[in-house]
Amino acid sequence: MAAPDLESLRMSGAGKALAVLTSGGDAQGMNAAVRAVTRMGIYVGAKVFHVYEGYEGLVEGGDCIKQANWLSVSNIIQLGGTIIGSARCKAFTTHEGRLAAAHNLVQHGITNLCVIGGDGSLTGANIFRKEWSSLLEELVKKEKVTEAVAAKYTHLNIVGLVGSIDNDFCGTDMTIGTDSALHRIMEVIDAITTTAQSHQRTFVLEVMGRHCGYLALVSALASGADWLLIPECPPDEGWEDVMCSRLGETRSRGSRLNIVIIAEGAIGRNGEPITSNYVKDLVVQRLGFDTRITVLGHVQRGGTPSAFDRVLSSKMGMEAVIALMEATPETPACVVSLSGNQSVRLPLMECVQVTKDVQKAMEEKKFEEAIQLRGRSFENNWNIYKLLSHRKQSEEKSNFSMAILNVGAPAAGMNAAVRSAVRIGISQGHKVFIVYDGFEGLSKGQIQEVGWHDVAGWLGRGGSMLGTKRTIPKTCLPQIVENIRKYNIHALLVIGGFEAYEGVLQLVEAREQYEELCIIMCVIPATISNNVPGTDFSIGSDTAVNAAMESCDRIKQSASGTKRRVFIVETMGGYCGYLATVTGIAVGADAAYVYEDRFNIHDLKSNVDHLTDKMKTDIQRGLVLRNEKCHDYYTTEFLYNLYSAEGKGIFDCRTMCLDTYSKVALLPHLIAIMEQNLESSL
Repeated sequence: MAAPDLESLRMSGAGKALAVLTSGGDAQGMNAAVRAVTRMGIYVGAKVFHVYEGYEGLVEGGDCIKQANWLSVSNIIQLGGTIIGSARCKAFTTHEGRLAAAHNLVQHGITNLCVIGGDGSLTGANIFRKEWSSLLEELVKKEKVTEAVAAKYTHLNIVGLVGSIDNDFCGTDMTIGTDSALHRIMEVIDAITTTAQSHQRTFVLEVMGRHCGYLALVSALASGADWLLIPECPPDEGWEDVMCSRLGETRSRGSRLNIVIIAEGAIGRNGEPITSNYVKDLVVQRLGFDTRITVLGHVQRGGTPSAFDRVLSSKMGMEAVIALMEATPETPACVVSLSGNQSVRLPLMECVQVTKDVQKAMEEKKFEEAIQLRGRSFENNWNIYKLLSHRKQSEEKSNFSMAILNVGAPAAGMNAAVRSAVRIGISQGHKVFIVYDGFEGLSKGQIQEVGWHDVAGWLGRGGSMLGTKRTIPKTCLPQIVENIRKYNIHALLVIGGFEAYEGVLQLVEAREQYEELCIIMCVIPATISNNVPGTDFSIGSDTAVNAAMESCDRIKQSASGTKRRVFIVETMGGYCGYLATVTGIAVGADAAYVYEDRFNIHDLKSNVDHLTDKMKTDIQRGLVLRNEKCHDYYTTEFLYNLYSAEGKGIFDCRTMCLDTYSKVALLPHLIAIMEQNLESSL
């Protein structure tokens, strides 16, 4: 869907009113969605109402439905849960409850409703929409509203946003809250790994997913778990023997830990539940391993939302308001979904029906069909996990060999990419080499054949296990060609950023001179700046955004006791403003200066005026992001001096540079800030 023309949308909702509510289980990112719906609604000129406590508040009315303003949603984007509350409401499932809800909406002139919740909540909203006309007729008969009022509000528009950590709604690649829940799970796995290695333990980790195994599947894929149990694909008969054999094999190779991940709804082929206690007893009785169970429970719903969830929720909330403003009486209720990193609108009930079809397929033991109905993302993750988790000997060895190297600056995820490529190559019977220190190492012969188990444990490690340098081939081309010939390399897989692109291009251009370079070459984009073409995301960029976001969250938190202060934060990214832009969205920054969007002194003055007005409200803190090379003259120091001078007597300023060592360097800065806050309060 093309990006909307925001200027044309301004005041397009004048005279309209919309309400937003959250229903069902809470999910990190719901607040970001409420914030986006509220502010986009205000931007288009509509009245915006918050419905507290979900459908329960819609039925009760009164103080449960309140008009919101711009400041109502200030400083909530980083909060987990939902500030407007969520409750499961039996009353709304009855005709009388929906009649009361319709009356409450009409009293406020609301004919546009954004519902953030799971498939049950969205199905209830669609039923409400279908009954709207008959409910108004009944209200007229009961003399609760006049015919004139009923004639004015003849149609209710519904748009849904899926908030569910399970990612169990069909039609969207990701639901609000899923990415944050995965972050919580991975944090626990990282913590478990250290204690498990200390004592040579096996951990059985139970995650949420009563009907959907997405969380278990992706966390197993991301952690390299030894075994996985999910409801969509019950294990074959005799799986206990196979699992214990593989756990024993892993331990015999010198590994000091085993991790088994199980979804709470895991079942056997005959539908019998497989519990974490059963798995633990199995391992203890057959292998004698010291085994512990960790049940994550609601910790997966808790904590702050990830950067991805904050941005996803903001995109979806904005699209929901646009959909409501464009809706007509003939427009079916829609759900805003994510497809290929773009917000799209899909018919609500079609998606709900496919979601129900998954459950039906599982009940009928059509498990392959259930996996396909879950969508391509689920199916791909499942196939990749099966391929990478346990070695499968190829029937015959090929004569094909490939070399893998990292080029440019290190990026989180490089090691996972190397591990995946190595194991896929070996599973196909190919010979796989790893090259240390990029193109320089290739020229010096720092090449080693690698096996399946040589890359075990690489998934969770940051940086580059192979080492990486910015050296490009033209400085050592003859030596590179000689080693490609010596090791009989048929393909190069280069993982890196712009230097990787440039290096491979130089090798391709040299093919006329060197026959040895007429081989397969492939680049996997890996750069925290996300500044290379051909991809929406580069390896490492999401981790970098999360690191920058967490730093900004801490900065804001450290200033919670200080009045009237503006922070100017510099991010990395070179001439690419991706980190500053996405981090700005994720933390709710007041301004973000990037190279791609040229700005002048008038824009800076406008932002200063905005912050001056903001300091007159209850929200007396400001955050400004600046991409490190956004302007030759308007440096971080310049912005600090400008904001300090213009804000003198109104607010003061602090600066922060989030460089490569931001996580290490941040602590003393925060301590200094807190000391200053303490001095101010004294």
